Amino acid sequence: MRHHHRQIAGDTAQPCLIFLHEGLGCDAMWGAFPKQLCEATGHAGLVYDRQGYGQSAPLDRPRSIHYLHEYALNELPSVLEALLPERDYILIGHSDGGSIALLHAAEQSPRLKAVVTLAAHVFVEGITLAGIRRAREAWDAGKLAGLARFHGDKTETLFHAWADTWLSPGFASWNIEYALPSISCPTLALQGEHDQYGSAAQLDAIAGKTQNGRQLMLPNCGHSPHQEAPQATLDAIAGFITEHCRHGFASQR
Repeated sequence: MRHHHRQIAGDTAQPCLIFLHEGLGCDAMWGAFPKQLCEATGHAGLVYDRQGYGQSAPLDRPRSIHYLHEYALNELPSVLEALLPERDYILIGHSDGGSIALLHAAEQSPRLKAVVTLAAHVFVEGITLAGIRRAREAWDAGKLAGLARFHGDKTETLFHAWADTWLSPGFASWNIEYALPSISCPTLALQGEHDQYGSAAQLDAIAGKTQNGRQLMLPNCGHSPHQEAPQATLDAIAGFITEHCRHGFASQR
């Protein structure tokens, strides 16, 4: 399977920061944030496009309601094995990427040292579905044509795979709260107070049900904290990594 990826230079003795993009995202849509966070922490980084996204291979079959599990438990381990064998790592996931990070963390890989989520979902809410319906209306009106700059001829398939899956009757009861108590590594959940796709209940669940979780609600911010409140998001994540990782790994080994 061909996966586009980009590596960011940093201290290879420290865990690599792995960035997992949102449900319509890709490497390029992260912007400057991954490089800025790596520079702020000194850690190396890895950004990659999941199958169906950006410059990676297109989807080769219809998406199922288990797609987040498949990315978390099948694709991500394969990417790690190919690109970072035997390296410790930290997952930083936005939206769908955050949910994938949590599902992967529940497997308790000894090499995973921390998880950071931005606007992750652990269950389906009415506000989430309303936001996706608005996105579908915008798509139908041609207002999301700019996505093609990032996904090329995969754009239409990708958009419908995302929107149609979330809005399908079978996905209405999707819920991964059962996995959260198995997450033992330090976990930081961030969300914007004006997130159009999720409420504070998502933060409460992640921070409250993981073994070592904390949460941060960012004011004057929507669904993309790294874009809408970049400095506050950068400071929060860099501080979390420094506190829990740089000084804590020696005692964990």
